Amino acid sequence: MLFRPITTAILATLTCGISFQVQASSDDPFVQGFAAYAKENGALSGSLEAYMKDVQSAERKAGYIGKKLTLPAPQKVTDGAYTVVGSLIWHTPENFGLNNNLSWVEFEDGVFVFNAGPNPAVAYSFHQQIKQHTDKPVKWIAVENSQGHAYLGASYWVNIGVKNLYSHSRANQDFNNGFKEIKASWARRVGEDITHSARNVSDKFTEFDDKLVIDVGGGETVELLNFGPGHTPGSTLAYIPSRNLLYTGDVAYNKRSLALFSYTHTGHWVDTFKAMKAAMPEDVIVVPGHGAPTDMAKISEDTLGYLEFLRNAVKQKIAAGGKEEDMASIDQSAYKDRPVYQQTHQHNAVHVYKELTGGDLGQSFE
Repeated sequence: MLFRPITTAILATLTCGISFQVQASSDDPFVQGFAAYAKENGALSGSLEAYMKDVQSAERKAGYIGKKLTLPAPQKVTDGAYTVVGSLIWHTPENFGLNNNLSWVEFEDGVFVFNAGPNPAVAYSFHQQIKQHTDKPVKWIAVENSQGHAYLGASYWVNIGVKNLYSHSRANQDFNNGFKEIKASWARRVGEDITHSARNVSDKFTEFDDKLVIDVGGGETVELLNFGPGHTPGSTLAYIPSRNLLYTGDVAYNKRSLALFSYTHTGHWVDTFKAMKAAMPEDVIVVPGHGAPTDMAKISEDTLGYLEFLRNAVKQKIAAGGKEEDMASIDQSAYKDRPVYQQTHQHNAVHVYKELTGGDLGQSFE
């Protein structure tokens, strides 16, 4: 009999008494059948347990077992630096959850990766792209924030032996605390089959607060920076002085409409953006969290410009006695050509209103 790999969710049901429990209907039907078969054949419990442990070991050593996904082609940003620009819409089964940017930079001693990917399948497929460009090993990985598309692929990199992983302390703690809900949310939106093997490896990350410098060989360094909260409470930016290259994470967007979540604070985001801009050379090459590589002028227009416009518009409405329902009348048509504008602009106005008036922003697991 030829068995497919078994999910770690089923492995978790193995106890000394070999009690198999069929998971919810959203699980792989093959796994459900296998668990039922094992339950009915207790005499095979020892062999089944050994087999499933072997499968788990093989899966983890490989990092990911499955087909290579077709991702967007990498774009060359500058010498030795490439970015895969993710979809500018929401995370869906069609884009495999890749709706942010995955990047790598080749150095003398190895490869630095920015963002781990939204699931092990994308992480694996992205790694295959890197291998087409260089035979140097991936040695360093940093994630932009606590969101699933930055973090959920991290277990793939840990499985294949990457030991140097970095995250801002607040982001790492938020991901750890929300892992179960974040994984479940992304599995529902993108697909259980490519998400189920993601594990919480936040304990493998080196945390930093304000700045951490990585020596990547050849006299070059990667500076991991945090300028404050905003889109997320914790975020990591990566600046490479020798390449005049800045990875902003979700501190900056290019072209795409901004998305505000319960944990987003637009006032802090404005301050954080200004601090980042003041610290960087005017001619720095920018790889934003969403959208194609660009420059500081473009992200200042698309991100800071929108934030300041919306905050001022909401403040004016409040000063005139406007309530939450009046925020829909704010004219945001200057931004209507941006991807996901229709899904975000009215929500964004209400979010800023609640932020400024102390309203309940709810809870998000993204």
